[in-house]
Amino acid sequence: MSNLNILVIGNGGREHAIVWRLAQSSTVSKIYVAPGNGGTATSSSKIINVPELSSSPKDFDKLQKFALENSINLVIPGPEQPLVDGITTVFTKVGIPVFGPSAKAATMEGSKAFSKEFMDRHNIPTAQFKNFTNVEEARKHIETVDYKIVLKADGIAAGKGVLIPETKEEALQGLNEIMVDKNFGDAGNEIVIEEYLDGDELSILTITDGYSFFNLPAAQDHKRVGDGDSGLNTGGMGAYAPAPIATQEVLNKIDANIIKPTIDGMRQDGFPMCGVLFTGIMLAPNGEPKVLEYNVRFGDPETQTVLPLLSDDTDLAQVMLAAAEHRLDSVVVKTKENMYSTTVVMAAGGYPESYGKGDEITIKEPLPADTFIFHAGTGVNNGKVVTSGGRVIASTAIASTLRESVDKAYIGVDHVTFNKKYNRKDIAHRAFRAADKQQSQGGVTYAEAGVSVDNGNLLVEQIKAKVKSTARSGADSDIGGFGGLFDLKAAGYNTDETLLVAATDGVGTKLRIAQIMNIHDTVGIDLVAMNVNDLVVQGAEPLMFLDYFATGKLDIEIAAKFVNGVADGCIQAGCALVGGETSEMPGMYDEGHYDTNGTAVGAVTKSKILPRISSMKAGNVLIGLRSDGVHSNGFSLVRKIVEISEYEYQSVAPWTNSGKSIGEELLVPTKIYVKQLLRSINQDLLLGLAHITGGGLVENIPRALPKNLQAKVDMNTWEVPEIFKWFGKQGKVPYDDILKTFNLGIGMVLIVEKENVEQVLTNLKQDGEPDAAVIGELVERTEGQPGCVVDNVDGLY
Repeated sequence: MSNLNILVIGNGGREHAIVWRLAQSSTVSKIYVAPGNGGTATSSSKIINVPELSSSPKDFDKLQKFALENSINLVIPGPEQPLVDGITTVFTKVGIPVFGPSAKAATMEGSKAFSKEFMDRHNIPTAQFKNFTNVEEARKHIETVDYKIVLKADGIAAGKGVLIPETKEEALQGLNEIMVDKNFGDAGNEIVIEEYLDGDELSILTITDGYSFFNLPAAQDHKRVGDGDSGLNTGGMGAYAPAPIATQEVLNKIDANIIKPTIDGMRQDGFPMCGVLFTGIMLAPNGEPKVLEYNVRFGDPETQTVLPLLSDDTDLAQVMLAAAEHRLDSVVVKTKENMYSTTVVMAAGGYPESYGKGDEITIKEPLPADTFIFHAGTGVNNGKVVTSGGRVIASTAIASTLRESVDKAYIGVDHVTFNKKYNRKDIAHRAFRAADKQQSQGGVTYAEAGVSVDNGNLLVEQIKAKVKSTARSGADSDIGGFGGLFDLKAAGYNTDETLLVAATDGVGTKLRIAQIMNIHDTVGIDLVAMNVNDLVVQGAEPLMFLDYFATGKLDIEIAAKFVNGVADGCIQAGCALVGGETSEMPGMYDEGHYDTNGTAVGAVTKSKILPRISSMKAGNVLIGLRSDGVHSNGFSLVRKIVEISEYEYQSVAPWTNSGKSIGEELLVPTKIYVKQLLRSINQDLLLGLAHITGGGLVENIPRALPKNLQAKVDMNTWEVPEIFKWFGKQGKVPYDDILKTFNLGIGMVLIVEKENVEQVLTNLKQDGEPDAAVIGELVERTEGQPGCVVDNVDGLY
């Protein structure tokens, strides 16, 4: 079914995660959330909060009426209490499918005594136990047992009705808290006293229609409020999945001995399970799994952890509808391969005891790739998102390793700010125990720390042939080292008359667009261009180049594309790529992000050094060489303009008929001006050069001029490319700002004596630069005047 209208009931982090995933479905039209939270209120036009409704039984009739009036096709109750209270029947009796169990099936969570008896009846492995409704009988049992015990209030207690006493005295005190003092209300009318199981806990969330089932990746929750699993129990301070202890052998045992017998047993007993069966499992040190308890809904924060691991071709809305209609085997349910997820919960200071509410929450955008913020105890007040609960909000991140997903989740935490924010700092610590033990024995490896030397070596092998193609007289290009040698004599230079010139530069925030577009070969050309163009303005010929590539995790394919671009740039500039450094620095860069820098070394004969300041005079001519677009400057402004526009980088560029996207147009690489200029440099025809980068025409040309001269540039002498006009108009950029930000179509300016202009234009045409144009001249400059004036700017856009 397409054009689904869905009603989700609840207001926690679990519900936000469910709604977030449902909204990705092309088959969903509207998602109503009753009552919802600050996250569901602000996340998508598909999502509509219904704050006047709740999950309370007093609102069941109102919810049914709302569902009928709004043509709801599927209802998804989030919390356990409405399921236990029979909310499923409220909708099914009027023909609306529900992804959730009947009230009878929900008793598996609503009564721990009931579920323990079910496990006993169906031979499902669990701790030995006894149920009691009489306090005195329970007290006698505690006095006689010779093993450590756990006390569980029979009913629902918001995840807090479990006590783990260390002594008999504590056990008797706990019994009084549950059954006499009624600290957990009516949930303590009956008590389960069971054997304490030692080991590692796992949470298995199973989507089922009562017959078929699919297990989501095994998660591990962190119930205690403090690091090291210390302090009071909570609803959950974080989770990660898949837990490494859930090996395939363990999962096979869980399926065969627990999940399948449970689903079959519920159906055989007359209350088939529909929705999510949440099985809490204790994995003993010997690897044998036993059931701790059942829940009959998505867990929190496990839901926030596992739903981002669903494969892109899994439509959760269709999966839930199929389960509700008892045809789960008709849809695709898959998870991403070789991916991990981590969730860190941020709580209000004082939780799980008293805490404040109403504090404003701010979230710094953008978040790292594959990092998500899920709201729980949040609301909206006067247009601002504020705290409204104990567990306020959570950061979830997915990555190809657990370590990376943990690191990214904590980066997400740093993007969230509110008063007295608290979170555990050790989520997934149990997963790293084996690595910690190995480290204490001196066996930890560089790869386990996040750096793969093997991948670095593989990259070198992959790019060797391309790099070799940049070889020139005076240098080979046998990549693999961090530096290179150059023989000036072999290149034809008289060493007594030669100076070495060096330049270093990066690409700037243009890299971010390359990463968003997944186009990485052009920015390598940019890197070379920014450096060699700065060399040639000094009259120098670029001879050799070194690159630096830094990333959090080395992606060989991306790095190889980048270095291929560097090699292409070197070939255009006529210099040799002689070395470089690829640096893998986990924790320093978000996954998929990288930064880069380059260094070019060139040579110039002393008599040809530019600029020749002393030879310049009023009347000298300015010749402009066309740019190939934005080049590599002004991208902070570019990105801001795109961000506030209705366009995305993948949108078709509106200023051209090329059919290319905005991102593709912006990634056209910086033009390299070396070979076009060397002939005129060697013929002593140039007085100076200005590479038009950050600062635009008005700030770059004066750098090549004496203080007594001013450049007068006439914008009517060339056609400003439409891309600059569009950005100026879209961003309402003042003319002064656009002049000192963009090159406006001129990437290099030559300063030439009037009598040499024709010869220079001829040289340029011969060397592949036919569109060079005279764009202005030098005039006398009086004190207080700018070094460059651009005329005829009005009407640019």
